[in-house]
Amino acid sequence: MKKNKIINGIKKIAVSALALTMVFAMTACGGKDNAEGSGQGGAPITVVSREDGSGTRGAFTELMGIMVDDVDNTAPKAEIAQSTSVVMTTVAGNKNAIGYISLASLDDSVKAIKVDGVEPTVENIKAGSYPVSRPFLVVTGKKTDDLTKDFIKFIMSKEGQAIIEEDGCISVKEDAKAYETSSGLKGKIAVGGSTSVAPVMQKLADAYKAINPDVEIEIQQTGSGAGITSTIEGAVNLGMSSRELKDEELSKGIKGETIAMDGIAVIVNNDNPAEDLTSEQIRQIFTGEVTEW
Repeated sequence: MKKNKIINGIKKIAVSALALTMVFAMTACGGKDNAEGSGQGGAPITVVSREDGSGTRGAFTELMGIMVDDVDNTAPKAEIAQSTSVVMTTVAGNKNAIGYISLASLDDSVKAIKVDGVEPTVENIKAGSYPVSRPFLVVTGKKTDDLTKDFIKFIMSKEGQAIIEEDGCISVKEDAKAYETSSGLKGKIAVGGSTSVAPVMQKLADAYKAINPDVEIEIQQTGSGAGITSTIEGAVNLGMSSRELKDEELSKGIKGETIAMDGIAVIVNNDNPAEDLTSEQIRQIFTGEVTEW
């Protein structure tokens, strides 16, 4: 009797595991049999993640349940990319790769998949239906000079928020007032941090300099963590972060202001038939629990 119970239990576990594998395979490969219909059944998944300190990685791992009790459980074998562009290049060159990037940086070199059946679009992020979204912040130190304050005023103005929308990010201030410039502004603003925020920050900087030609703005793409540290240390006037500030960072006297919202797109190679993954499947892939398409 006891032996039969053990055998039956093993059978149930085996059937459950087989069912889970079949469901995963069908969803990850567009509903086709992955051995015959997908063209890459059983192929090893190449996980592409960002480096430690990346705001995109911090937000992604938290939202997808990869970060548990402050422990990042990203698969040890994951390929680590130091910037958004490197993630895109790596995924574009590897049929079996999967990664994540800022939605604002997405282009046709890679394919963004649905998450829990929802497409990563501005409309879906505004509606709150897309599950992987995060804020873009500018970070200031204990003392902020008048020129940096004016640049932030421009970012939050009607003109600045329009640039943010044009770049594919989501405005956070629909009733923004027009920017009123002060004559004779001159000087240099050093900006450092998130590689995800940097592209839209560059466009904001270019527009600001067109109005204030005697102002120089230098943008350093160093990652959110490094940008926050540089702001704390006074090495830059303005930090860029693609995640919320932590309590220990706030305790150092810095402040963060949300300038935009952004989605994190989960991307695969254009030749990968995958169209839709659940949050749980994404978690399993990026923790190394699932290693084959």
